Amino acid sequence: MPDQPTAIEPKFRIRAAHTPTTITVYQAYRPGIGVPAARAGRFPASWKRERMTWIKPSFLWMMYRCGWGTKEGQETVLAVDITRTGFEWAIENACLSHHVPALHGTPADFKRALREAPARVQWDPERDLRLNPLPHRSLQLGLAGEAAARYADEWIVDIRDVTPLAREIHGAVRAGRLEEAATLLPEERPYPVGEGALTHLGA
Repeated sequence: MPDQPTAIEPKFRIRAAHTPTTITVYQAYRPGIGVPAARAGRFPASWKRERMTWIKPSFLWMMYRCGWGTKEGQETVLAVDITRTGFEWAIENACLSHHVPALHGTPADFKRALREAPARVQWDPERDLRLNPLPHRSLQLGLAGEAAARYADEWIVDIRDVTPLAREIHGAVRAGRLEEAATLLPEERPYPVGEGALTHLGA
């Protein structure tokens, strides 16, 4: 199996592990936050809900961001299952993180929309097993204010420590066993959204 998809992917599409009621997103934290979060199924008091928190449906983009769990402060990789209703509320109420005149109007209008939105979206290049960029984009969803509070208090169904999985896949990649590494990846499929549901996010 190649370490890069052969099927043509649309440039913008949400890909994630999901069930009829939940979607899995990834975050990485220092052990002092990540370990108790996985143990209790919710974030500890030391988790700062007043800060923007970024969630990522792409496992490999998370691996790119945290260096397979080796970067300082990102040593514990979490898989967080949240409700699809919560995720879709955040998408509906999000603002794209950069100014697109056709979507936002003037720079002043964009700054106001960004300030008022409880969530924001970035589309960054998806990654292959070697963490090289791919032509299509991966969603990052930033949650602040009301969205961060809802995430922590209402949307979370389960939190799992997947650091051992990250290390196992990384080990296989470093050894050149790409087929084995690919079989270990979480199964991420296109996430169903209504027609036009991502238009305000440039997709």
